[in-house]
Amino acid sequence: MRTTTTVILTAIVCFAGATSVLAQQPITKMMKSSTSTATIQAIDSTARTVVLRDESGEEDTYSVGPQMTRFDELKVGEKVKTTYYESVVLQIRKPGQPDATSVDFARTAGTGALPSGTTAMQEKMTVTVKAIDQDLPSITVGTPDGRTVTRKVDDKKNLAGVSVGDLVDITYTRAVLMSVERAK
Repeated sequence: MRTTTTVILTAIVCFAGATSVLAQQPITKMMKSSTSTATIQAIDSTARTVVLRDESGEEDTYSVGPQMTRFDELKVGEKVKTTYYESVVLQIRKPGQPDATSVDFARTAGTGALPSGTTAMQEKMTVTVKAIDQDLPSITVGTPDGRTVTRKVDDKKNLAGVSVGDLVDITYTRAVLMSVERAK
């Protein structure tokens, strides 16, 4: 949770001021995705591990949990395509509205001819702006677990319109989609 809080608070530093102009309207300020492909080099059915070689030639061993029910269908030489998505949505609102803090997790098995699936996690957190230093520039916020965190702001303009006492709702979403392609 602490690492995620740091990531979420870093998003505030980059984007808080830009969202204040349209307060109460959720605005996606960061969204990115990356795709990679690796080739299965070895499979250990007993240990439920797979050795994958990525596009740069590096190999790594991955443990596969029991939730992957089609593990026995994997074959050496098949390609595993992975797409990673990440987005941060921020909303600045005035005090008096309830805080949002939750974590949702979902895992969905694919329905195609070959093994595939999606894992997604969405975390919601409301932080309270405790201080703003326009000279440095930096922002200090209070987290739901009682911590106070200060972060330097890259661009002073990102603090425009943000006030002490403002609540910032942050929704941080990550998803990984994996699919297997037969060897050719």
